[in-house]
Amino acid sequence: MSTPRIHLLRAVNVGGAKLPMARLRELAAGLGATEVSTYIASGNLLCVPPGDPAAFDRALEQAVQDEFGFFREVISRSADQLAAALAAYPFAPAVSGHICFLSGVPDPDRAAEFCARDFGAGEKLAVIGADLHLDYPGGAGTTRLSAPVIAKGLGVPGTARNLRTVATLIDLARA
Repeated sequence: MSTPRIHLLRAVNVGGAKLPMARLRELAAGLGATEVSTYIASGNLLCVPPGDPAAFDRALEQAVQDEFGFFREVISRSADQLAAALAAYPFAPAVSGHICFLSGVPDPDRAAEFCARDFGAGEKLAVIGADLHLDYPGGAGTTRLSAPVIAKGLGVPGTARNLRTVATLIDLARA
């Protein structure tokens, strides 16, 4: 039996990018994934992908674009990778903690410069590997740190989840 992975789609069911989770499950199964499930309606897909996970991610991106007319990155991790990111979270206790899972490891100098910037709401940032750890003291709704700002600043796109969602995804993938 293969191990389920967590496939995170960036920015679905916000800003007009409507993607029903039932249809996402169908698309994944149609691409050969097994043990397919979703968690909440924000682009959290759990499944055992056929073959190479990165190739599955690209195929899922294409399937979503073909059917819904918008492109959204798919970034996947194993439950162990999510657990390691959660364990490495440096801002305890977090007020409003998130981890932005990046599509790759950003350039270290660029990451250091980005994390040193003041975004105006007291955000705390740290890049650890291919993950951007965030704490929003005023809540995530007060920040100017949008996905495009992060992608431009770090040179790689990502998708963020709050710490509670990350913990739940780990539990679901390991169940």
